[in-house]
Amino acid sequence: MKSRAKIPADIADLRATALRSIDSVSRDIINAAKTVYSTPETGFNEHRTSVFVQKKLEGLGFKVETGIARTGMKAVLKGGKSGPTVAVIAESDALRLPSHLGADSETGAAHACGHHTQVGSMLGVAAALSVPEIKGSLAGNVVFVITPAEEFIEIENRLALRESGELEFLSGKQEMIRLGTFDDIDMAMMVHSAAGSGNAIFSVGGTSNAHVSHQVRYLGKSAHAGGAPDKGVNALQAAMLANEAINTQRETFKESDVVRVHGIISNGGDTVNAVPDEVLYEGRVRAKSVETIKPIAERIIRCYRAGALAMGASVEVRSIAGYHPLKQNPLMQKLFASNAELILGRNSVSVLDDAQVHGGSTDMGDLSTIMPVIHPYANAATGTGHGIDYIIEDYNRGVVSPAKVMTATLLSLLADDSQAAKKVLDQHRPSMTTEQYVETQRQRFTVETYDPS
Repeated sequence: MKSRAKIPADIADLRATALRSIDSVSRDIINAAKTVYSTPETGFNEHRTSVFVQKKLEGLGFKVETGIARTGMKAVLKGGKSGPTVAVIAESDALRLPSHLGADSETGAAHACGHHTQVGSMLGVAAALSVPEIKGSLAGNVVFVITPAEEFIEIENRLALRESGELEFLSGKQEMIRLGTFDDIDMAMMVHSAAGSGNAIFSVGGTSNAHVSHQVRYLGKSAHAGGAPDKGVNALQAAMLANEAINTQRETFKESDVVRVHGIISNGGDTVNAVPDEVLYEGRVRAKSVETIKPIAERIIRCYRAGALAMGASVEVRSIAGYHPLKQNPLMQKLFASNAELILGRNSVSVLDDAQVHGGSTDMGDLSTIMPVIHPYANAATGTGHGIDYIIEDYNRGVVSPAKVMTATLLSLLADDSQAAKKVLDQHRPSMTTEQYVETQRQRFTVETYDPS
């Protein structure tokens, strides 16, 4: 992204009005973010958060559709004229990190990724665009989408929801795509918090890793761990051997593929004086593309089998459709960067190369397979993402600034007869239709068993 987008001069007055509106509610939207922080909930369980956000949106005059993918929501702001529809997304879920300062004492949930700031920013955008003068200037619609379950965790619980028919895909945006929540939306944006280095308030550009998850169940044979260990088949040792086998593969991973392979033993046995007969290992394989993952995942699955073979246990490997890499729209990025510089100064934005891969993953990547999206970061935190020290230190950077720049970007897209938004859509070529995406994800769910006996 070498050049900044030009923003028509007649949008300047609208932008100034919008910024004043956000300034007037800045304390309220920061307090809203802090309220969400104080009631952290993991994915598909964000019940208190959903009720809180629903009331906030209704207080702004919105009719809110609730219960989408269990705890997701959607509210529509119609502009003065017809035109493209842009979504502003806020993620509502937390991690499980019991040792975090803000963790819930009962559930261990904690906002150690900063999703709570997105809620505050979204409410700021909603307040600004609700000003009649601004709303009437839009040639198109803005949809506020609150998505659950971006963090791909608690897989066993989510598989139970899948088996009961409450959901099919295991993340919020994946499931909302399947349900048709985005069918009337043309493009989307959100801003995620980050603990960035340097003075820039925002970073734009770059991509993310794709991933696939594995639920690996080892089945052995129980026996007295002291009196007759030779009569048992130790499922825990099988899982540990598999993990060692995975470690032997690491030197074969190409650095250019940005491979990350990691896992946990989420159930290692029931009692110390019995040979563990059932153990659950949860693994994840990440790389720069879904295609890159496939041969790596095959090798990792061989490692799972090797642990079973060595111990004489059986193993079931359930592969679970994870995320696609993030592909960001260059025209939307230029508009976002230009507006950030207009509002916050020339050095407020750091631009990353499109090929720079963040090691993590996001289901915003899944949405980017079917429509234009952007996913900038606001450098407002300290500590390490997903760590016990990750804290939002600057709520103006984390909440107010994203609200202002997203609002200004929406004006750039939808004011002036939505010429900019139409240009984005004219030039964009999605990699999949919604139907193709759903079918692709379904094919990524597989189950295989291996019994060496």
